[in-house]
Amino acid sequence: MNYQKKQIIKEADSLHKDIWALATEIGHNPEEGYKEYYATKLLVGYLKEHGFQIDCPLAGMETAFRAYFQGKQNGPKIIYLAEYDALPEIGHGCGHNLIGAAGVGAAVVLSKMADLSGEIVVIGSPAEETSGAKVTLTEAGVFDQAAAALMFHPGSCNVPEIASLALDAIEVTYYGKSAHMAVADSGAINALEALLGLFNRIEKLKRKLGRAERIDGIIIEGGISPNIVPDKAVARFYLRADRREKLNRIRQRFIECAQKAAAKVQAKMEWHYYESSYDEMITNYHLAQAFRINLHYLGITDIEPPQTMVGSVDMGNVSQVVPALHAYLRLGDGVEVPHTVEFARAVLSEAGEKVLATAVKALALTGWDVLTNAELRQQMHEELLRKR
Repeated sequence: MNYQKKQIIKEADSLHKDIWALATEIGHNPEEGYKEYYATKLLVGYLKEHGFQIDCPLAGMETAFRAYFQGKQNGPKIIYLAEYDALPEIGHGCGHNLIGAAGVGAAVVLSKMADLSGEIVVIGSPAEETSGAKVTLTEAGVFDQAAAALMFHPGSCNVPEIASLALDAIEVTYYGKSAHMAVADSGAINALEALLGLFNRIEKLKRKLGRAERIDGIIIEGGISPNIVPDKAVARFYLRADRREKLNRIRQRFIECAQKAAAKVQAKMEWHYYESSYDEMITNYHLAQAFRINLHYLGITDIEPPQTMVGSVDMGNVSQVVPALHAYLRLGDGVEVPHTVEFARAVLSEAGEKVLATAVKALALTGWDVLTNAELRQQMHEELLRKR
């Protein structure tokens, strides 16, 4: 096994220049969600060069793709996730250029193993920063029958095992009846008053929430002029909790608050989801342990214990159907803050190149463990069923 792992590392080193070129090219040409045509072309083209078969578009999304490589013998299927969308104005301030290159790079490295048994798949997942395409991909059955789904994210420290919060994105709209403010008592219905009433009720509801439960909202439409009674008012909210079942209960109480606020001023209320709903991320412990061991094998020992993110990721939905890994690896000194111009610069620096090299090797080594270790796969599967 050590000989095979040494071969994986040797292959990763030989391909590093090309993989880093992918990351830098995507990084210098940032594209927002569902517009990542150049990034998709680059990644798909590289995979084709190395013998992967391509399905693109995928699940009705033009910049989503599936690339697959079949070993000499049948065996389990592993999936690497590639992200490549950027932030408006900032660029790759979350390092998705590194994530995409790492997932593709690890898959290509593994495909070079002479005694490969099983199937290696890369799923290109667009729009993580906005609507979260992994939700759509999960619902389309893209991850069914896989032994594992793996990805990495650059961050402030090395953390193989993370949890995240489930999320619902809800837009609430109130409809009233317009009039001049001076004669507002002549049958006018103030939609903004209903919306402000909702915010007041939410403040009371928030006092009853647990530490990992949140409701955050903004008003995006509240009227057109101070002397006109607003006949429409709109707000958007993020509701979060550490478990989907908890979030479902919070959402029901939230909707009740919205209905009561409407009734108080006789306004009409409508609501809908304006982004995909995320389930909580459940990192598979046995898969994360394999990743941790491989980090040690690579000489990385400053590894943090499991952590819970304050945010939400669409990888959470993937983790509900397949043993999943969403590991973080430290970018440079770990001081750069994601979603900033400074982070976007850092992922294109020597620090970005270094963490990419580590990610490719650790992901490839862990993928090899899954493909070749039936006991590990059984432990991962049993854990998934137990947690789910």
